[in-house]
Amino acid sequence: MPDLPASHRLRCGRYAESNRIYLLTTNTFRRTPVFESFTLGRLVVNQFRIAQHQGIANSLAWVVMPDHFHWLVELQQGSLGDLMQKTKSLSTKAVNQSTGRKMTLWQKGFHDRALRREEDLVKVARYVVANPLRAGLVEKLGDYPLWDAKWV
Repeated sequence: MPDLPASHRLRCGRYAESNRIYLLTTNTFRRTPVFESFTLGRLVVNQFRIAQHQGIANSLAWVVMPDHFHWLVELQQGSLGDLMQKTKSLSTKAVNQSTGRKMTLWQKGFHDRALRREEDLVKVARYVVANPLRAGLVEKLGDYPLWDAKWV
């Protein structure tokens, strides 16, 4: 394989199936903690909800951390690339409009992991939403405002 940046290597051979469950992760540009602001974090959450409302992805669990997000989804239609491109593009527009600035919000690329049907999805969802605890941002999960899970 040619020596490509990590974000480009992640795209090589990527295949997405409808009705398959994926754990998606992406970072802010230069890992800037943009989403320390609850208001700006909610703009990303809104994109998760729009994707679900449009029937593109069924959100199972998510957490928006200060400099990245994790999103456990069941892909309904389209590709992972299309889902992430739309989510990142529209959240960038919303953040820029809210702040009155024109900033690059996201790093290029994203990480995805396809989950097997036999994997314990509740366990994966708990792992996702417990990110703020492991990062030391809060002492109790309920104290962190930017997360949700279907089962928790």
